[in-house]
Amino acid sequence: MNLHEYQAKEIIKRCGIAVPRGEAVDSVEAGLELSKKLGFPLAVKAQVQVGGRGKAGAIRIVKDQGELEKGLPEIFAMEVKGLKVKKVLIEKALDIKRQFYLGITVDRSKQSNVIMVSSEGGIDIEETAKTYPEKIVSMPLKGTNRLETQDLDGLVSALKLEDPLSRSVADIIKSLFAAYISIDSQLVEINPLVLTRDNQLIACDAKIIIDDNALFRQQDLEGLKEEAEDNELEREAHRRNLAYVKLSGNVGIIGNGAGLVMATMDEVKRAGGAPANFLDIGGGAKKEVVQNALEIICQDRQVKGIFINIFGGITRCDEVAKGIIQATEGSPKGLPIVLRLAGTQCEEGRRLLRESALISVENMEEGAKKIVELIKR
Repeated sequence: MNLHEYQAKEIIKRCGIAVPRGEAVDSVEAGLELSKKLGFPLAVKAQVQVGGRGKAGAIRIVKDQGELEKGLPEIFAMEVKGLKVKKVLIEKALDIKRQFYLGITVDRSKQSNVIMVSSEGGIDIEETAKTYPEKIVSMPLKGTNRLETQDLDGLVSALKLEDPLSRSVADIIKSLFAAYISIDSQLVEINPLVLTRDNQLIACDAKIIIDDNALFRQQDLEGLKEEAEDNELEREAHRRNLAYVKLSGNVGIIGNGAGLVMATMDEVKRAGGAPANFLDIGGGAKKEVVQNALEIICQDRQVKGIFINIFGGITRCDEVAKGIIQATEGSPKGLPIVLRLAGTQCEEGRRLLRESALISVENMEEGAKKIVELIKR
């Protein structure tokens, strides 16, 4: 679950990290009224859960009332990477002396939480990692939910700061890690952490992603999720309890198990196709789940064909076949559907499919080639 910048800042503020004074507003009128309390200059920032807001013109510094009256309606009227701006964060602009980057995330390859720091904050950290990797220090932590003193000392020394600034940064890292653990985060990031001209350290921007699997422990945060930020199809899929992610290709993909779905996407790509989605129907999917999955994919106008790849363990292939046959009765005419069924009750599933107009294949490679061929044809 992604949080908006203003929501992330509220969380880190509660952990003792300073943030600029400001509020999120949902109308031009509210923003103009807020400016009277804050004074100028102000930072005006669209609240959409995508990167590149600055490059899109969705973050602006306004110096006076005239600039705010002109810029605020323009930002509210924007779409940033397809997302409409519904809220805008207005806060006091900072007089910046230096900028740093702080981030904490999970590194699954190391089976560890990792803290990253850089003296080059305020810009695209991914681009910095590619161009100047030596400017980013990444430290896997020895403990799963604790920050050792020697790890903290190593991170701070990498920034080459003098006291008392180094002690202040160390305190912020400790507070950020405490927040990361307490709210079951997958990512907590401050970019940039700003040192102002009067030597104050302030989180100028913040990003938090919370592990969906831990939301049962974070019920006070679950209410922060705003479904309006999801793609329309993703929103409907999630309402139906489907693990679905919209992509940009034209081959609809359904599988049971995240690993199998990812492998299927790779095979479609290898065959010259482009996946339109990730959709995992799970381990014990019944025909109703398969039907829901097909209905979601058939609503995607980009999809020109569907490849369903099922390996039956817990999932029974005959149940999958029944769901597919039932769902395709209402699917668009001429939309090719290729299926690969293997495992539990696969012979019964294939028998059912032979009585339909659907195309059955023996393996994943054959299925990927077939659906790409049919779409091109």
